[in-house]
This record gives sequence, C-alpha cells and structure tokens, in this order.
Amino acid sequence: MVDCGFTVKEVLKRLPRIDLQPEQIDGILVTHEHQDHISGVGALSRKFSIPVWATRGSLLSGKCGNLPHCNIIEGFNPFSIGSLNITPLSVPHDAREPCQFLFTQDQVRLAILTDLGCFTPKIVEQLTPCHGILLECNHDEEMLWNGPYPDRLKQRVAGRMGHMSNRQAIELLQQMEREALQLVIATHLSEQNNCPKLVSELLAEALNWPLEKVKIAQQDKGFDWHEVCST
Repeated sequence: MVDCGFTVKEVLKRLPRIDLQPEQIDGILVTHEHQDHISGVGALSRKFSIPVWATRGSLLSGKCGNLPHCNIIEGFNPFSIGSLNITPLSVPHDAREPCQFLFTQDQVRLAILTDLGCFTPKIVEQLTPCHGILLECNHDEEMLWNGPYPDRLKQRVAGRMGHMSNRQAIELLQQMEREALQLVIATHLSEQNNCPKLVSELLAEALNWPLEKVKIAQQDKGFDWHEVCST
C-alpha cells in the first residue's frame, strides 16, 4: 500500500472492492507527511502489524504516530519487499523529504508519480523505460487561476513545490521513452480545478491513444485492477 489518508474503518470498507484483506498487505510506503497521505498509516500499521517504509524526513514530522514496525528509506536507495523491487524517486514538493516510487518485478516497471510541483531530468531518466504510470494531473491552469481558491493557495498549487498541471503531465509523457508504456492512470485530479473528461482527451491526444485507453483515478472509487506485462 502506498500512503494511507483514510481511517482504518474506511480502509476496511474499501479493500473488498479490490478483493483484498488487510492481512494481505505486506507493507505501507509513505510518500510524505501531509495529512491526506499519512493520517491513517500509524493506526493501520499498529492494528494489523504492517511494516512501514518512509524517509527520515517524513518520520521526523512525527505525524505517523507510534510505528512499531518502521523502516527508514535512506538516500532514496532501492529496497525490496518480497519479490518486489522498489526505487524511491526524489520529487519537488513542499514536504520534509518527499518521494514517489518505481516498482519493478519480472522486468515490468510501474511508477507512482503524484504530489510533485514539477518533474526533473533525473525523474525522466528513472522512468525510462516504464510499462505503466500513475501520473498526477492535478489541475488545468486556466481553471486554477480563474477558480475559487485564494491567491496564496493558487500560488502554492501552481508553484515548483506544489502540484503538476495537465500541461506538465503531458510534457513529462512526451519526454519519456514511451515504447513500452501500456498503462497511464491520471491521479490526484482537483475537484475544483480540473475535469476528468478534459484530462482523458488531453492525454489520449498526447499519447495518440484511443480515449478509452486512458484511465482516471476517481477520488471516491479509485480504480480497478489493471495488468501490465513486459514486452
């Protein structure tokens, strides 16, 4: 599991949607210490004895609470959980030591890349090649600037340490080597400053994919299982 901003009750409600039980979770990976990502980590870890992996900066925030089974991610060095190899990706975001993750198993590479204000050449390099990516498409820039947020929040969201826009997500995809890419799931869409239909259309055009091939993570339902394979 990557992050947990839900209560234990909500996690137990959602897991059966994807045919999982909490006892099947081998670890919780923390990307950063913002409450919508970390508030449920400690309680879930303690209740079901699930080990947690997080950077030292995230842990120093103290927002996870007591973690009896905790592993520190040092220097963004790769590590493994069972047969799954995990590479932490350093990302620009307004947190103490934020990261995202690249997962590799049997030569298949899947990346989670959300909660970052921009991408770097290093991130593009690390994502090459990639078979699937969960990619932040937080906001449409015009909708953000013309929307209801106060100016200070607009500046934060649009800033280098904030959240990626649809345009930035497309630019990242265009800079990646996409020959192996089979799955793109747009994530972290703002309810006020974005539109799923717009995101689907923009990504499909950028990738030259059929519209139905682009997937959107819904805030209330998430998304179903998807399969990627080595080519």
